[in-house]
Amino acid sequence: MNPLDAMLAFARVAELGSFTQAAASLGLPKASVSTSVQRLEALLGTRLLHRTTRRVALTQDGRAFYERCRDLLADMDELQTMFRPAHEALTGRLRVDMPLGAARQLVVPRLPEFLAAHPQVEVELSSTDRRVDLVREGFDCVLRVGPLSDSTLVARPLGHCLQKNFASPGYLARHGTPRTLADLAQHRLVHYVPMLGGRSAGFEYVDTATGEARSVAMAGALTVNNSEAYEAACLAGVGLIQAPEMGLAPMLAAGRLVEVLPEFRAPPMAVSLLYANRRHLPKRVQAFMEWVAQVMQPVLVD
Repeated sequence: MNPLDAMLAFARVAELGSFTQAAASLGLPKASVSTSVQRLEALLGTRLLHRTTRRVALTQDGRAFYERCRDLLADMDELQTMFRPAHEALTGRLRVDMPLGAARQLVVPRLPEFLAAHPQVEVELSSTDRRVDLVREGFDCVLRVGPLSDSTLVARPLGHCLQKNFASPGYLARHGTPRTLADLAQHRLVHYVPMLGGRSAGFEYVDTATGEARSVAMAGALTVNNSEAYEAACLAGVGLIQAPEMGLAPMLAAGRLVEVLPEFRAPPMAVSLLYANRRHLPKRVQAFMEWVAQVMQPVLVD
């Protein structure tokens, strides 16, 4: 490998904390990645990584070099395309992450459009409810639903997605349809928490008189930590759920789910695209974010 490729290999190992995962993401043998990093360390005259049988971590010098390395790689990526005609085909690999519902219902069904427009771009799509570490895991951008907490990233707000209260027809046939907040005492909620062991907020709604978010504690026999199990539990009749409309609209239209208490919806959730704070953003990343914004626009509100 040349020095630039060695820097790319090192950066990916630093982000993933694993030679095996870095090699897989680069499409290279693990031995090639390991050798490249060793040669880079020899060239620099310092150890960049602590290696053990269980994990790989940056040394102090490695952390400092990684920060400069990441900026240099981004600059090189930009330099390779800055003099090309605007109409010239985009190339390279994109690593992106987004929630399961958005990927399944909105982005993936239309992804052939993007790939047809940019046939030399390869997309690595991660779909998970876990909040990935964009920088450490080497993502170019992530689509995030909900409040933002990482101030080191650049956020591009896209709008808000409405949340609705759902139940299955079978559940309503057995337990009746709630008409008021007081009726919730006779119903069950499927609780959703990001990590098992956490506490559910209960049934959330916006007070129409004050505009404030409030919640009602509810009983529930099941707590889940991912959206697929959440939706499956509702379809199975385990209880009520509160979820973004964009992921469940097809099941609502098909009659597999029913909206309840429409006047007591949870607050809308912010939808944003996040990317690293770099001086130059590769054109393929810019193009993908513009495309995702267009795909999401019809299901979002201001």
